[in-house]
Parts: sequence; structure tokens; C-alpha cells
Amino acid sequence: MKVDTAEFVLGAARLDQLPREGLPEIALAGRSNVGKSSLLNKLTGRKKLARISRTPGKTRELNVYRLNGKLFIVDLPGYGFARVPDRVKDAWGALVEGYLNSREELSAIVHLVDSRHPPTADDVQMHEWIRYYRVPALIAVTKVDKIAR
Repeated sequence: MKVDTAEFVLGAARLDQLPREGLPEIALAGRSNVGKSSLLNKLTGRKKLARISRTPGKTRELNVYRLNGKLFIVDLPGYGFARVPDRVKDAWGALVEGYLNSREELSAIVHLVDSRHPPTADDVQMHEWIRYYRVPALIAVTKVDKIAR
């Protein structure tokens, strides 16, 4: 799909803040700092559509982007390592779990995994959740450019 328009719609800290337009949603899921926001920027051809950082845990809400007026990409907070208090991680986990378990518009998940490391227990749990609920999914391997020849 050629992306002609891409816009940040909102950062949702609660599920009731999500758009009610009924457009299909594709979620970007993966551990903190795996490259979800970078992938979104690359797919849209926009360098600064989604904010990126070298510090894990910068995405703290469900960041919603509208592409071509036809679908939403939802950049989820990462799981795993992030330099934030446990209570914040727990809140992110509840938000993401609520989104994945209840959002009717969720049409697919792109599950990003870091090629430099074996899958974590959280990566495996996400994969098992995707398979159990039979959500269409794609596994995207990131950071291949960081591996020495």
C-alpha cells in the first residue's frame, strides 16, 4: 500500500479515548526499544511522524495514526525493560492487554522482535496470545543492520 497521507491522531491513555470511526486497526507490538516507532516512520516515509528514542519506554500510550484515511496504525507501549517505576509498567500492561482483548477494530498485529537477542519470555507470551486468539499477525525482525557480518 502506498502511503499518501499519515497523521498522528491521538495518544490514548484509556481505551475509551480511542477513535470510534470503525476503521481497521493494525497494532505494532514488541518489547521496549525494538523499533516499533521507527518501523512506522519507515513505512510512512516520514522521519518524525512517530517520536523515537534510544531510551526504552518512551511510548507510554496507545499512539494512533491514520493512514490514507482508511486505517489506523496503533503503536503500543513496549513490554519488558524500561526505566520506569513498576506501577507505570503495570498500567501499560493493563492498557495493552485491554486493547488486545477487547478492541473489535483490531484487524492484525505486527509483532516486532530484535534479531540480536533470543526471544524473551514476553516475546513468547505475545506470540502465544496471537496464536491462541487467532489474530492475523506478521513477525517483523528488526535491528538486522546492527548484527556484525
